[in-house]
Amino acid sequence: MVFGVFDGIHDGHRDFFKQARELGDELIAVVAHDHIAKHLKGRLPQRDLAERFEHLKQEDGVNNVVEGDRELSSWKVIEKYKPDIIALGYDQAILKKDLEGSLKKLNVHPEIKVLKSYEI
Repeated sequence: MVFGVFDGIHDGHRDFFKQARELGDELIAVVAHDHIAKHLKGRLPQRDLAERFEHLKQEDGVNNVVEGDRELSSWKVIEKYKPDIIALGYDQAILKKDLEGSLKKLNVHPEIKVLKSYEI
């Protein structure tokens, strides 16, 4: 399972998906809602949730695309899908810290892997 805004898929995203896919049999991409993206990045995405969702569905290696939680740090999507592994980008340190604290309260125990940055 991976998390992101995915506002315009680029080669860095594709490398991220490839690395994540190598960790397991199936890759679920969780797309952040617009208001969550604004909170995290300080601005709204250029593309709305529906457009970002559709673009992700067309990416090789992404088996399932789901909407992220509407409430920040609720992690209901993790409770629902119960991933074995959560793959995070090298730049998702804040998300990692929040996840590690929250997973203790949930009845799921995925392994968290931080992936390498994309090299041009």
